[in-house]
Amino acid sequence: MSAPARGTETVELTEVPSLSKLYVAAAAEAARALVAPRRTAPRLPAARHHAAVVRPDLAKVTEYQHLLGESARDVVPAGYVHALAFPVAMSFMGREDFPLPLLGMVHLRNHIEYREPISYADELDVMAWAENLAGHRAGTQVDVVAEVRRGGAHGGGGEPVWRGVSTYLAKGVFLPGVDKPLANGAREDFRAPLPTALWRLGSETGREYAAVSGDFNPIHLSSISARALGMRRSIAHGMYTASRALAEVGPAKGDAFVWDVAFEAPVFLPARVALNISDSVDAEGAWERSDYVGWHAKSGRRHFVGSVSRLS
Repeated sequence: MSAPARGTETVELTEVPSLSKLYVAAAAEAARALVAPRRTAPRLPAARHHAAVVRPDLAKVTEYQHLLGESARDVVPAGYVHALAFPVAMSFMGREDFPLPLLGMVHLRNHIEYREPISYADELDVMAWAENLAGHRAGTQVDVVAEVRRGGAHGGGGEPVWRGVSTYLAKGVFLPGVDKPLANGAREDFRAPLPTALWRLGSETGREYAAVSGDFNPIHLSSISARALGMRRSIAHGMYTASRALAEVGPAKGDAFVWDVAFEAPVFLPARVALNISDSVDAEGAWERSDYVGWHAKSGRRHFVGSVSRLS
């Protein structure tokens, strides 16, 4: 996905948007919608948002590596690249003509292709847009795409070195003309395997991840702010749990891989999360894929499931 389709507007961002300001604006919009619901067309804007010079922050990269258990290397972790691109994607979702409310979006899944290693010294170019507006049994879902290229102000025209597709659900929002899918049967039964790791997540986990990622969504910061948005307690960021599982896969994955995760149940903080990672190798014994699953250590409820595989 690369060149914008004919007729697509490109919005040039003069700086990387502030996530805090985007959340404040989304809260104000949600309050206005209670009085006078906004009327937007049930279609996605024909536009892309572009930030020309995005730089990894060496101090934040180091803090991120330490928090998530990644090795201390010059290569920027795939989850940190997501955090760099996220404000540009959020700015698209905060547009007045975006048909779904930004606040309260549920993160369903991610598909990330880390095609070439990115150094903390690289200047990066980020483009974000949305596609695949579709009905869901609980509301309306959408794919938000972000592509990262090398080049910054001096280029950015090459192939993406990182590409992420994040799928979100606007729960309870049903748009006219967007059909709900037919029910696809009961969810498969989950039997917890033997854990390969056990995480003890304190109530401060959301604040710690916010400090390195910049994602200060109130549902992650404290039970007070989470309850104000309808959650019974604060929850861990989905990308925190997915990125920590990625770190647990270890160096076998190399510097180019495909990373998938689907989120099934929130991790309410504090928590104990059990994790299992199983590896697959090819005929020569070389690593090919790791599958992982995380669940509530006591109840056995599955929180997330995903895989990391060799990039072909």
